[in-house]
Amino acid sequence: MTNTDLDVAIIGGGPAGSTAASYLAAAGMKCGIFERELFPRLHVGESLVPATTRVLREIGFLDQMDQVGFVRKFGAVWTSEASKTPYQHGFEDADFDGQADIRFEEREQPGVSQRHTWHVDRGKFDLLLLQHAHRLGAAVYEGVKVSKVDFSDPNMPCVRFVLGSKEISLSAKVIIDASGRQTLLGNQLRLKKNDAVFNQYALHTWFDGYDRMTLAKTPTLESYIFIHFLPVTNTWVWQIPITDTVTSIGVVTQRQNFEKSRESRESFFWRCVCSRPELFEGLKQSTQMRPLKEEGDYSYGMSEICGDGFLMIGDAARFVDPIFSSGVSIAMTSAKLAVQDILKAAEIGDFRKANFETFRSTMRRGTNNWYEFISLYYRLNVLFTYFLNQRQHRLHVLKLLQGDMYDEERPAVLNEMRRLVTDVESRETHPWHKLLGNLTGDSFRPTF
Repeated sequence: MTNTDLDVAIIGGGPAGSTAASYLAAAGMKCGIFERELFPRLHVGESLVPATTRVLREIGFLDQMDQVGFVRKFGAVWTSEASKTPYQHGFEDADFDGQADIRFEEREQPGVSQRHTWHVDRGKFDLLLLQHAHRLGAAVYEGVKVSKVDFSDPNMPCVRFVLGSKEISLSAKVIIDASGRQTLLGNQLRLKKNDAVFNQYALHTWFDGYDRMTLAKTPTLESYIFIHFLPVTNTWVWQIPITDTVTSIGVVTQRQNFEKSRESRESFFWRCVCSRPELFEGLKQSTQMRPLKEEGDYSYGMSEICGDGFLMIGDAARFVDPIFSSGVSIAMTSAKLAVQDILKAAEIGDFRKANFETFRSTMRRGTNNWYEFISLYYRLNVLFTYFLNQRQHRLHVLKLLQGDMYDEERPAVLNEMRRLVTDVESRETHPWHKLLGNLTGDSFRPTF
């Protein structure tokens, strides 16, 4: 094979790119990360799921997580104002009070020996991961924006970027696009498909001094992630502990809700929060630390996530609404799977698309399961709460929440959820019919 400057060129130094580089460098591959920003940088997606623990252990980063002092995360809580919604039907055997919670330790998870994962300051977390990849041997180029990948020589794709006043080209055997929601190759190769259903939009910031017990029923839940349902269609609030006193708060809604309101970002954010009075009062008594930051272009996929000489991982491949903290887990797992196929391809010196089939099929299976799970959740929120409170389904739902979604073509619990949603949709007299979201069941068929 033709000699190249690098074995693997990685575009993007976030969790996906740093994880891929850590695996590759540890395996003796010559790899380089090209990151357009200078770390640390602000980033959304501050809560992890337990599936990341396997990857953190394999790349030798697990011990650092507690040493750094990230807040431990033991589970998740979903809250609603039960008195305003007919939730009680279906909970005759459960003491339902508008709140559902789950502990990760309830289900034994292969490869995960601890009860907790973490909430993270992404500025600090991403920087530490990038430094870890560098210590393992990966070259890191920060402040370097890749403009394009040149595939004119199929055996030697090149990343092109400008350094100072000079345009530089470096060749590699294979390219990993980990450029996040910039989706460099997706845009260059015209593979990106926007999601017409989940056109979500987020406004988020940090608060200091917010009392996280405001909507917690017991003290043991204080360090959990909270998802607060709002009485605004398809709208919710995340509550994520960052430190002992700092909490990340974000409002997620459909973009059309924001556009119709004709309000400023600040006004819209606080109007949404006001729909849950206790949350509003708690936040008003705390200190907002940062200006509101917005996130758009929320959900999309690619018609292909790999090809001759390239693979896409993390948000560069697909982004799905993050209501169950899936982002970092998908990023790191996709990096692991991509590297496994790359190392096999390196053994035979063939980096064509056919040799990335395990990566492609596994990621398609997992992210499609995740998409279906989130879709059913938006169609009928109470369905999710109901399944959490049913003994025969609880651990199957927890398996998905833990991030274990790649080993089954279609988990049985999703079929059961779909069946129940269809029943509710077909019967106007069903007590839950009036709770249906405005996204129809037929909408949940990915076009990519």
